[in-house]
Amino acid sequence: MKKAQQGFTLIELMIVVAIIGILAAVAIPQYQQYQRKAAFADVVSTTGAFKTAVELCSQMNNGNLTACDAGASGDSWSIPAAIAATVGRTATLAVADGVITATAVTTGGLNGETIILTPTVTASVISWAKTGTCTTVDPRIC
Repeated sequence: MKKAQQGFTLIELMIVVAIIGILAAVAIPQYQQYQRKAAFADVVSTTGAFKTAVELCSQMNNGNLTACDAGASGDSWSIPAAIAATVGRTATLAVADGVITATAVTTGGLNGETIILTPTVTASVISWAKTGTCTTVDPRIC
């Protein structure tokens, strides 16, 4: 009477290990990129309060953005002071004439990437253009 095969052969095990190795070779870089994007999302979210303040400044000044600098204020509007020390993953954040420039830290997978948000006022509607090294260096993280 013959015995039934028990367990896996060495070839079968080697095939499984090879498949896992190929999947890991693809997944690990993608996961690292995901972590960088998530870290830079903190920098982008820091600009939110500044965007709202610049929009309000523009509205109160009839679309004129020259008075919309960090630390400026007027009747029923104020723009927060510039961030010069690290807050979260944001190393610096400045506002000049409504243009918001934020720089990331150089740790945690980030290399000091910048995001520059430039407002354009057209018929009381503000649109934001996004530029900076986060949009030009591959792989893009914003």
